[in-house]
Amino acid sequence: MTGRRPRVAVLDYGSGNLRSAMRAVERAGADAELTSDAKVAAEADGLLVPGVGAYAACMAGLVGVDGVRIIERRLIASRPVLGICVGMQVLFGEGIEHGVRTEGCGEWPGVVERLQAPIVPHMGWNTVEPGEGTQMFSGIEDERFYFVHSYGVRDWVLSQPPALKPPAVTWTDYGNDRFVSAVEHGPLWATQFHPEKSGDAGAQLLRNWLATL
Repeated sequence: MTGRRPRVAVLDYGSGNLRSAMRAVERAGADAELTSDAKVAAEADGLLVPGVGAYAACMAGLVGVDGVRIIERRLIASRPVLGICVGMQVLFGEGIEHGVRTEGCGEWPGVVERLQAPIVPHMGWNTVEPGEGTQMFSGIEDERFYFVHSYGVRDWVLSQPPALKPPAVTWTDYGNDRFVSAVEHGPLWATQFHPEKSGDAGAQLLRNWLATL
């Protein structure tokens, strides 16, 4: 988009870390608005879905503001959505925490489960292995990003019809485990790490996303 700053709606559904996400998007070159209004979220150039905390609590908050339908309708119309941290996790089919299963948005099949590593949570800087043909990591393929999480998607189970372009799935190794750290799937992008806490690399990733709006 040229000639003006794109408008990004940051979905307010009771999850934390909203202000830092807004500031990061604004520094990357967009006008950001914190909202739980479906009309504002639908009409913005981009929708950012942050998320911090428990999967079940985030899903409850998302359902409470009709967020599942907001996301779905944007994607049907090929309008960009970016999920961050638990905002990525809720896009999958379900999450399991302490033996309790919670249904997710179901944009991708898969289960969010506890990491199988000697030290959990996974906290700090780590590298990623970007998926083939990714725009998300253009110019930052070899950079490190900041993670804070105990759960993740450890198996990618989406089977893509041959006629369609497959998603670019990015992986990260942690301890003796491996998990999905980002997905780029048409208008739907998501990261397990926090771009807003990842310095220059995170800022460039947000600029890469804004370039698609």
